Amino acid sequence: MTQPMTMRTVPLDFAPAVQPLQPATAHIWCYAFVDGRLLLPQPEGSAFAPQDGALLETWPASSRHYLGRLDGLDCWAARIDAVPEGWRSVPLRAAMMAMSEPLLLVASRAAQVLEWERTHRYCGVCGTPTEGQASERARRCPACGHTAYPRLSPAMMCLVTRGRELLLARAVNSVTGFYSALAGFVEAGESLEDCVHREVAEEVGLQVKNLRYFGSQSWPFPHSLMVAYTAEWAGGDIVPQADEIADARWFAPDALPPIPPRFSIAGHLIRDTLEALR
Repeated sequence: MTQPMTMRTVPLDFAPAVQPLQPATAHIWCYAFVDGRLLLPQPEGSAFAPQDGALLETWPASSRHYLGRLDGLDCWAARIDAVPEGWRSVPLRAAMMAMSEPLLLVASRAAQVLEWERTHRYCGVCGTPTEGQASERARRCPACGHTAYPRLSPAMMCLVTRGRELLLARAVNSVTGFYSALAGFVEAGESLEDCVHREVAEEVGLQVKNLRYFGSQSWPFPHSLMVAYTAEWAGGDIVPQADEIADARWFAPDALPPIPPRFSIAGHLIRDTLEALR
């Protein structure tokens, strides 16, 4: 089978930075969140777009994080207490579905930086309030010196094929009802490849072979790095893991169930693999 294309077709014109670059740009990308929901301009249906840089001064300095520059414009993330006049809050997943790939990738970064800061305000070793560092994205304990960096949780995703059939599964806790590739978090001391074999065996009772790397995606729910593979069926019958998988079946390319949209790597993985099979 031909190797599927990775999901990104153009370079991301994003220059990450911790400290604001100078001079500041007149317009900025504003990734502001209220209770985990992204702020978008009113009225309903308005697209995420650059804003006047003066907006930055309306946010508390302690809640702001500089992310870098996208397409030459400064990017800022912030957590604020209430939705200001002229704005509306939208679930991040829904907002990302309407964004271009560069915008959604920076949105993912913004959400993860803010969640990291929220969960690391106190030292995990001694409980002392931590302090942000000017030179790097880190929070350091002034008492014991423990330093915390933004957390990243690697997770594998694997789309298994059997001839022209695809193995797709629906999770027990799925809120969308989509059928997707198998996925799971990497355990301590485990390689990505070992994780693929273990998760496939645990979730559906199958053995796989010929693993091929497909691509990766930062996923801010809450701080995952999704690493996707394709693999071929090597043996076994489908036995769904009762507490994880509600349904798992082999599907023909012309009889697929609802699958994730292309904004997620799962959507790319399934569609690109279908193209390769055809």
